[in-house]
Amino acid sequence: MKLFRAGHVPGLDPQSIAWLDLGTRQAASAGIAVPVLSPGQIRTVTRTVRDQARVHLQTLSVTDIIERIDAAVMRLLNPADPARRTLDQGLPRLCGLDADMVRLNLNRYLKTFRTQGLHRFVAEDLPNPKVLDTWQPLSKGGWGLAMGSPVLLHLWAGNVPALPLWSLVCGLLSKSGNVGKLASAEPMFVSVFAQVLIDIEPCWRDVLALLWWEGGDTQLEAAAMAEAQTVIAYGADATLQALRGRLPQGVRLLEHGHKLSFGVVARDALGTRHGPELAQAAAQDMARYDQGGCYSPHLFFVQRGGPVPPREWAERLFHALQNQHARHPRRTPDADEAWACAQWRQAHEWSGQAVLMTSEGGDVAYLDAPPIIAPGPGLRCVQVVAIDDLSQVIDCIAPARRWLQTAGLAMGPQHWPEFSRQLGRAGVTRLCAIGAMAAPEAGWHHDGGHSLRDLLSWVEVERSLEDAAERHAPYAD
Repeated sequence: MKLFRAGHVPGLDPQSIAWLDLGTRQAASAGIAVPVLSPGQIRTVTRTVRDQARVHLQTLSVTDIIERIDAAVMRLLNPADPARRTLDQGLPRLCGLDADMVRLNLNRYLKTFRTQGLHRFVAEDLPNPKVLDTWQPLSKGGWGLAMGSPVLLHLWAGNVPALPLWSLVCGLLSKSGNVGKLASAEPMFVSVFAQVLIDIEPCWRDVLALLWWEGGDTQLEAAAMAEAQTVIAYGADATLQALRGRLPQGVRLLEHGHKLSFGVVARDALGTRHGPELAQAAAQDMARYDQGGCYSPHLFFVQRGGPVPPREWAERLFHALQNQHARHPRRTPDADEAWACAQWRQAHEWSGQAVLMTSEGGDVAYLDAPPIIAPGPGLRCVQVVAIDDLSQVIDCIAPARRWLQTAGLAMGPQHWPEFSRQLGRAGVTRLCAIGAMAAPEAGWHHDGGHSLRDLLSWVEVERSLEDAAERHAPYAD
């Protein structure tokens, strides 16, 4: 098989770059090579990116940038495009996921980065997007301009294919020089996307870099952070905590750690008409990337008193997971994942409180009482918990406040406004319909923050300067 070289390294002689075949680290990555640089080379790359972004990115309008991103996305939405064929062939093998699932979900994800979605996204964070391009009047008086960091460092995780696209697009929209650390588990998508961008806009060859170093190599990490003013990091809580201790003074950290998401089904959503389709929608949320995303549900609360009892709904979900497996097979777990799933099943079997339903396509543990809330092992393993009142959900999730993210809801219009407010106070930052949990809208406030605005610093010209300048005008008296 032809070797795929992931990454993008501007500012260096190509002959000076060493390459590592990741297949020496994990079999799934065989045939994928990543650049291996010294600390001095990394500093050279980051300075190149900083300087070239000032010339070739910061001189463009946001509309110009969106047009180029849209053109790249359109190429990747074309199944006949060579870049898209590379992804369709490589990502399923690399991630162990069903090829048709990857194809469908990649299409859904890419469509959120079309022109309309990106304009909506910018407007969501900045009511006047022109503030990214030129001085704009401020309501308090004076003028304001929003600027991204000269160098924005992305530390990506590889739990979901194409995950880096979100932060990279934000970095481009903020007109920052972008340096990304590739995830060993999935370095392919962002490498392909970057090459397509460069094909469309050759001047962008030096405004972004995609590098790699071994996790925990603090010397190479420090070299990358030496020029960065902002760091976006994805990863485990322990990894992020250690990173905070190594962050240079004055560098801003935007972190996205492990999160816990769940669904809630009220009794008024359990009619015989909607119950079956609701179970199918919940199974789709679980099957999408085999619960690899922070927005994937690990637990469903189901209220008693509806036409369909909670245990029957759990059985419907179990059968829906088998249907999903027939269409998009669950991936084969590695040894650690298989052990985690076995431990999860064993804990429910030995508890004496759960009804466990297992199959090749997914596992459902039904409980008659709320448990101590915790994430499952993934790979389509889920708890279904019966509740009498929706208030029990609030009590159950309270200890996990710092990890909460998405709640998928199925309930009538008389319930969701107040219940959603209670969930928000409990720590949930995103609420959506069951079936939409694993497909956030363009412009969503990731973990309750602003994906674009949080990357920006504001420069203000106060009214006093504007007034004083008038005294020096050639028409002044």
